[in-house]
Amino acid sequence: MPDIVISEFMDEAAWREGLEGFDVLYDPRLVDRPGDLAAAVAEARALIVRNRTQVRGDLLAAARELQCVGRLGVGLDNIDVDACKARGIAVYPATGANDVSVAEYVIAAAMMLLRGAYLASGEVIAGQWPRGRLMGREMSGKRLGLVGFGAIAKETAKRAAALGMTVAAFDPFVPENDAAWSPPWGRVERQELPDLLAMSDVVSLHVPLTADTRNMIDAAALESMKADAILVNAARGGVVDEAALAAALKAGRLGGAALDVFEEEPLSAERGRRFEGCPNLILTPHIAGVTVESNARVSWVTVEAVRKHLSRGR
Repeated sequence: MPDIVISEFMDEAAWREGLEGFDVLYDPRLVDRPGDLAAAVAEARALIVRNRTQVRGDLLAAARELQCVGRLGVGLDNIDVDACKARGIAVYPATGANDVSVAEYVIAAAMMLLRGAYLASGEVIAGQWPRGRLMGREMSGKRLGLVGFGAIAKETAKRAAALGMTVAAFDPFVPENDAAWSPPWGRVERQELPDLLAMSDVVSLHVPLTADTRNMIDAAALESMKADAILVNAARGGVVDEAALAAALKAGRLGGAALDVFEEEPLSAERGRRFEGCPNLILTPHIAGVTVESNARVSWVTVEAVRKHLSRGR
């Protein structure tokens, strides 16, 4: 039986080289075979996952010898952290390893949606030449509102400021006198959520999914935003009321949106139909934090944490 089970994709060099000497089962499709996964972890001392493997309930019960869980990312809503703590199972998120990738995704999505010209290839190929319809807006001079002001939001803010945006953020957990509000490159205005939503040209979400943040961006919140505002969610599905967002886009009460995360993942065709006909909408499959570079960083950070933990008992 394997020492370490890896149930989702990661950088191959990282696990082959970084976990040399351990018995490793690497099967990135194991997450889709719950029975096989439960059998595989029965005697494993470590489990490495991304965001789809639900480390809770029956799977945790099956993992009788589990000592640690490596998370190829930072969100922990797919891991029962309390249950792990109660059993003395350490949980290692890859903190900071994909911050740049997510920040670049947010900026790229906002720029595409503001400009509104980059999804017209089919029309141009067909000879329609929709030049008059595609007069978009510049990033420079616009206001970015960050809901949550952690590490990824800070990286996003730095890039937005470099493009000439003013930046504001809402985060009740960052004190008013914290140095984060006065970074070396400029200033971030600290705002309450209603003011931030009402004043921002681009709103980007950077909060975990909790009881307090579930459906934080609901119909009322969307109604309070500028009619031409852009919403980007590369944080967690469930923070945005998807039905309300689709309705706002179809009614022209919002300028555009980019969703990389969803209430249900993978997004089913049935649930995806709610977005049919939505203008100026970008949907991606939870890929904001996954680039060639970040995959290597995340994988190595996780491998090193797991190797160090298991080596203590050798």
